[in-house]
Amino acid sequence: LNFMITPLGLQDQLLGIVAAKEKPELEEKKNELILESAANKKQLKEIEDRILEVLSSSQGNILEDETAINVLSSSKVLSEEIQAKQEIATATEVEIDETRNGYKPVAVHSSVLFFCISDLANIEPMYQYSLTWFINLFLQSILNSKKSAVLEVRIEHLNDHFTHSIYNNVCRSLFEKDKLIFSTILCIQILKSRNKVVEETWRFLLTGGVALENPHKNPYPEWLPEKAWGEIVRASSLPGLEGLMNLEPGWKDVYDSSTPHEQRYPGKWDLLTGLDRLVTLRCLRPDKLVPAMQNYIVENIGRTYIDPPTFDLAGSFADSNCCGPLIFVLSPGADPMAGLLKFAEDSGFSGDRCQKISLGQGQGPIAAKMIDNAIQKGTWVVLQNCHLATSWMPKLEKICEETIVPETTHTDFRLWLTSYPSDDFPVSILQNGVKMTNEPPKGMRNNLLRSYLTDPISDMEFFQGCSGKVVEWEKMLFGLCFFHALVQERRKFGPLGWNIPYEFNESDLRISMRQLQMFLNEYDELPLSALIYLTGQCNYGGRVTDDWDRRLLTSVLDIFYNLSIIHDDSYKFSASGLYFAPPKGDYQSYIDYIRSLPLIPNPEVFGLHENADITKDQQETQQLLDSILLTQPRQASGGGKSPQETIEELAADILSKLPPDFDIEMVMKKYPVIYTESMNTVLRQELIRFNRLTKVVRSSLVNIRKAIKGLVVMSSELEDVFDGMLVGKVPAMWASKSYPSLKPLGSYVTDLLARLKFFQDWIENGAPNVFWVSGFYFTQSFLTGASQNYARKYTIPIDKLGFEFDVLDEETDMPDKPEDGVYVRGLYLDGARWCRKTKVLAEQMPKMLHDTLPIMWLQPGERSKFRQRSTYSCPVYKTSARRGTLSTTGHSTNYVLQIDLPSDKPYNHWINRGLASLCQLDD
Repeated sequence: LNFMITPLGLQDQLLGIVAAKEKPELEEKKNELILESAANKKQLKEIEDRILEVLSSSQGNILEDETAINVLSSSKVLSEEIQAKQEIATATEVEIDETRNGYKPVAVHSSVLFFCISDLANIEPMYQYSLTWFINLFLQSILNSKKSAVLEVRIEHLNDHFTHSIYNNVCRSLFEKDKLIFSTILCIQILKSRNKVVEETWRFLLTGGVALENPHKNPYPEWLPEKAWGEIVRASSLPGLEGLMNLEPGWKDVYDSSTPHEQRYPGKWDLLTGLDRLVTLRCLRPDKLVPAMQNYIVENIGRTYIDPPTFDLAGSFADSNCCGPLIFVLSPGADPMAGLLKFAEDSGFSGDRCQKISLGQGQGPIAAKMIDNAIQKGTWVVLQNCHLATSWMPKLEKICEETIVPETTHTDFRLWLTSYPSDDFPVSILQNGVKMTNEPPKGMRNNLLRSYLTDPISDMEFFQGCSGKVVEWEKMLFGLCFFHALVQERRKFGPLGWNIPYEFNESDLRISMRQLQMFLNEYDELPLSALIYLTGQCNYGGRVTDDWDRRLLTSVLDIFYNLSIIHDDSYKFSASGLYFAPPKGDYQSYIDYIRSLPLIPNPEVFGLHENADITKDQQETQQLLDSILLTQPRQASGGGKSPQETIEELAADILSKLPPDFDIEMVMKKYPVIYTESMNTVLRQELIRFNRLTKVVRSSLVNIRKAIKGLVVMSSELEDVFDGMLVGKVPAMWASKSYPSLKPLGSYVTDLLARLKFFQDWIENGAPNVFWVSGFYFTQSFLTGASQNYARKYTIPIDKLGFEFDVLDEETDMPDKPEDGVYVRGLYLDGARWCRKTKVLAEQMPKMLHDTLPIMWLQPGERSKFRQRSTYSCPVYKTSARRGTLSTTGHSTNYVLQIDLPSDKPYNHWINRGLASLCQLDD
């Protein structure tokens, strides 16, 4: 059951509040009238009762009963009087209601704001806000907003002030990544309440529409990606965008532009505004949707809604009271304790007046005792890392509700809590407390600056602590701080940066600095290898769990921990020449140099290609749209059809294309288990896996159609399938039985059908000359099968075998099978391209994020006999997420194998580029 207040109920409540505050005399009069009306009705009832009593007790002729006649005549006079009063009261009430309803726009607008913030909890569990808190803010806005005698102007002031107040108060408790999401939701919902948003267009902007295949041919395959063309065709059915698919050549300028969101559109399309313009940008250049969305917000509700307020601890404290906790919501790399202790000292709560404890096993009762003492004395208590004490959280909730009450709590008392986002954190504490986030500054320059402006480097004693080796110390220290900033900032590039986004933090930097100083002071020679080991393998490397990430970490550290940084003043950290260790100078000279660096660095400083920025921007766009989608109610999708009709059509379409299950028995007869051909076993195992998947897909689609017609109950699993299909996502029910895939629903189904056809062709025509390596469910079994065939043919132990890799000229097919090994196709390069002329790895072309590899020959052989070549060991993954988990078979769910690709560039160049090979793309 959902006990959430309804929009109409909230509007009425807010209307009452605003009318009472704005026109107290009217509200008072209305209350008097209600009381008077009740009294009048009571009197009328009494009169009726008396008349009935007289009539029932009267003996004989009633006209001769004087008492009865007197009662009746006085009753008549009285009832007429009451009737007249009631008419006046009704007229006055109508008048009052008219005046009161003048404030209806305020109630409607404010109610919209409440439902914007109530949905944020779907993004992060810590984003909880109570109705009481909301109404208190509403009351403050009524008191503090600009007054005006003209009702329309007053309403405008009220709405603007309250919207801004909500934005500021909510923003301080949101992570940076979610502030634009909140502004977007706020903007769209306000415009929706004014009927300025076409629901269909808004839904399309979030999902890109859902379709299985595109019957129309791409008119410009040389520059327009198939994904973009598919979305353009689907967008052409939206109101206002009819005919978009008849693309004019001028669209290429928009596609090629570095700022497509500010570019003029060709012909009549330049007249597009608002969401229609955003939809066309989503189709062509989704990487620029975030800045375009910011412009849209500025145009509609103002610039203030894309400039969130800065962190203000004093302001948050001022908004708190002794009974509401102050909660720091933590993020990787953030440590609010230093700032809090400084604030406590400035507020006169240092030493014993501010007690802190880090929660964990057995710490709960100690914390409870601390709170009991502090409530009486009026001191502060700081409970750190509440997410580590989930079992004690219900007890804390009880303390907040029952112990910390106004009657017995000292007004100076404050309870401070710090916690990472956690589903177990009590909702009531979150709703009643003041929530804050304080994230570390973003960007290379800010990161470097923070390292130099905080302890220990800002401490002159430490900064000048290497008197014998000043040059080595200052240059290596700068290199270390640059390394620290670089490994943190690489995270924003997603899997291109790190397979797993590690939480490197200030403590890693501090210990590395102290070790650097200690080693320089204690050794005559610079112990470079020891420092590389301690920093790369222990301090930072200790967090790294992925072997390929460890290789990258070592490669990045090599740029900074070497002799050139000390002895060669012309040594640069990257090709642009902007970044280097400045020559020996005083402390201020380093600060000045850091301040002179670009605010937004190019990807080259991270060792990445310019295209990495596009990848990063696309990921930001996807995250923005996915998060907004989490907050949206389920509503009708395109073309005015109901969701049920849309899903019914989609389900029927998929079912009509899905082939029957594979006949395993027939396959076992045709391809029996034989010693010399392991591929027969591989085939059989693959078919069993695919049958398992297609059974789930088929049965869920059949049942969802029955559930829509009301023939079976719509279970929660079927509802998940319904919701997933409606927004074009692969339902969780399918994903649990599926191979890894990040594709949206349409592409996923197309891909699944292609895989099923690949195996059907194999069954009918025998093993193919070239295997589609991406088509396998469990790729590792295919590779083992290829090795096993070779091992059995030449009687060599399989554990001594490896593969040699030859990239051939052919792109799709070969006339014959190879003598030994297998030909494979279907791999993509992410982070580089394959040069068809020179047959080596080469830099990507602008905007071409992926390149297909031609057919590759996997030749099994004894590892000890392999010839040495200049190659790059390139990991192969099933999806672009790159990270996987170890399954029970000992294989990763994502990593497949490493392939050696010829290269004419230094080995570290491609490691820093984040180069990997993928079996499938995301769309």
